[in-house]
Amino acid sequence: MKEIQKEIIPIGKEDLFIVLDHPNADFDYAIHYHDEYEINLVMGTSGKRFVGDSIESFDDIDLAMIGPRLPHAWRGDTIEGNHVITIQFSDSLLTMPIMERRLFSQIRGLLIEAQKGLSFSKSATQKLKEKILNITRMQGFQTVLEFFSLLNDLAIADRYVLVSNRYDTRDTVMTTKSRRIAKVCEYMEQHYSDDISLSDVAALTDMSPSAFSHFFKSKTNTRFIDYLNELRIAKACNLLTQSSQTISEICYGCGFNNMSNFLRLFKKKKGQTPTEYRDDISRMLIKY
Repeated sequence: MKEIQKEIIPIGKEDLFIVLDHPNADFDYAIHYHDEYEINLVMGTSGKRFVGDSIESFDDIDLAMIGPRLPHAWRGDTIEGNHVITIQFSDSLLTMPIMERRLFSQIRGLLIEAQKGLSFSKSATQKLKEKILNITRMQGFQTVLEFFSLLNDLAIADRYVLVSNRYDTRDTVMTTKSRRIAKVCEYMEQHYSDDISLSDVAALTDMSPSAFSHFFKSKTNTRFIDYLNELRIAKACNLLTQSSQTISEICYGCGFNNMSNFLRLFKKKKGQTPTEYRDDISRMLIKY
């Protein structure tokens, strides 16, 4: 399979954001990533959206926000009159001093959450569509005000995270701020392909299996076995995307000791089989 490509965005140090307006888009851009944030509005067509390890269908209109270095792509039917508007801005916005001010706390939260990709509800998208269209027609300082107004509206809009919060153990460590959880996460990253038992990880924390199970659930809001399975599914998604290994090799290489269990869990988490997932990714990658 071809590699996911890095895109260089033409944003200079003095630029706040750029707007790309694409009437009658061809949707021929392959899965890619870049260092900048992206707000993408797709109108007048249907298709599939790929973000990280998420693949979802959309119909008529779609609005998503993509964080820095998160692979993504849209595939839509080339219907006459379709319209795509993309707003891209530097990840340095998150670290600007103004983001520490109380009035910007919701926008700061949006930027942090968007690092895993966000999809907005159909009703929220319809409300925000006109504001995004207005930005393409404006010039000067008023455009800056409209941009921050858009970010604020996105921050309070109905939305959901596209990429599992649990697929990257570094996020869990930062969220829990627990040395015991950090030790367990490091162990899982190194040994996810092995047979890991509750007793194994409990021993790392000098806790009984029962005590550790309660401790892990209280810190991560999920059971240990569910967390481990999600981590393994995420690793399998990476291999399906970036390797030519067989489904069987990926199954056992990611720590599953039963093919039917792997297929069942994958379908439950991703909404499609590993083969269907790989086929979807392949169709996007080969068009680059």
